[in-house]
Amino acid sequence: MSEFSGKTAIVTGAGQGIGEAYAKSLAKQGAAVVIAEINAEAGERVAQSIRDEGGQAIFLATDVGSADSCNEMADQTIKQFGGIDCLVNNAAIFAGKRKEGLLTIDLDYYRRFMDVNMNGLLLVTRAVYKHMAQRGGGSIVNQSSSAAWAAGDFYSLSKVGVNALTLSLARELGPMKIRVNGIAPGPTDTEATRTSVKPEVLEQILSKMPLGRMGTADDIVESCLFLLSARSSWITGQTLCVDG
Repeated sequence: MSEFSGKTAIVTGAGQGIGEAYAKSLAKQGAAVVIAEINAEAGERVAQSIRDEGGQAIFLATDVGSADSCNEMADQTIKQFGGIDCLVNNAAIFAGKRKEGLLTIDLDYYRRFMDVNMNGLLLVTRAVYKHMAQRGGGSIVNQSSSAAWAAGDFYSLSKVGVNALTLSLARELGPMKIRVNGIAPGPTDTEATRTSVKPEVLEQILSKMPLGRMGTADDIVESCLFLLSARSSWITGQTLCVDG
């Protein structure tokens, strides 16, 4: 019925925005989906909406910056669904992030930010990769950003780290038949973008883009499904720019 039927997918930060779109699309394609989200209200809302549409989904409270929380999430996924096939490392701090430079940002805030935006994808991957290997392999997609190629603040730096981790993890996990790729969205029409980027700044960005418009969650989702599926079975270590 679907290329994801019988598979279990974890999407971190799936309580809103692009992560929510990833989770719902995977469920529509037949996957059992884990909403791994720190915001309980948002996470349960998405899981319930998937169940209301006839899909399989559970919410698991998850702090990707905590190894213990990630390990517990993986254990609960196995208890519920019996295995793990796909992972989307989407969770990140973006909306409401502090707008300061590297020389002045509070170091405790910086460390927490990097623990979520960069180290978090490593912690979740470490929590799930053995379970993927036991299923004969799997696929991981890491959420990067076009900001990784622009000189910027600690957000840009975290996404440079995501790209590097994608390459390193692809090499380590390849022998286990686990592929690791990334997606780097450009400016996308989500609540986080609308509340975090000033309209005049956004207009300036769009004016320099060849396609000249903001992306939508639907623009990003198809690339994620492709990279998670068998259609990309000989692709690993790549970060695909979906940025207009």
